[in-house]
Amino acid sequence: METTEKVRPVGVIGAGSFGMAISNLLTENKDVLLYVRREEVRKAIENREGKYAILSPRIKAVTDLQLLAQECQLIFPIVPSQSFREMMIQLSPYLNPTHFLIHGTKGLDVEDIEEGAMLLPEHIKTMSEVIEEESIVCRIGCLSGPNLSSEIMDGQPAATLIASSFTEVIKAGQRALKSMRFQVYGDYDIKGAELAGALKNIIALAAGILGGKGLGKNIWALLVTRGLSEMIHI
Repeated sequence: METTEKVRPVGVIGAGSFGMAISNLLTENKDVLLYVRREEVRKAIENREGKYAILSPRIKAVTDLQLLAQECQLIFPIVPSQSFREMMIQLSPYLNPTHFLIHGTKGLDVEDIEEGAMLLPEHIKTMSEVIEEESIVCRIGCLSGPNLSSEIMDGQPAATLIASSFTEVIKAGQRALKSMRFQVYGDYDIKGAELAGALKNIIALAAGILGGKGLGKNIWALLVTRGLSEMIHI
């Protein structure tokens, strides 16, 4: 007798603008469990109220991390960098080595140090390093842009990069996310992708300052080219 393997949903942790955009993209290929912390948010998503009206019916909101980990092998944690370690501490008891985690968080984890103490490289961690420190998961990836949530939600064509040391993580992310309007590239330089995702925000802020001062395209071009050079050096 033929048996059909159950198709597992994909998990997303975080219902911010990017978390919702990725959840909607995933529903072109998969059912999605979207973790939110508050019950009132879960109810609002269930009833598709307010800003949640645009979410696909294939998205189910949950407030139980254990349920999400049990149901989903592939999980996309997409929470602010300052909350990422706390989220991993809460999620970690329910994870095992078969899980794939592809985070979509831009930023770095900075250890609390005493006032006046020197900030050293070992005090600064990427999100993949936080996952390694706080869980037994080893198949880790990161999702890197350029991805503007509003344009993705509007259905405009876009592309992204999934970086991981593991081919199976890249392929799993591509199968889950790739569609006619969303191209997914793969790369093995996960640390480079994570650092670029964090460092480009500095260039973006500087570009906004230049625009606010009314300066022209020459200085913008200089900022971008020299900024890219500095990012490559780092």
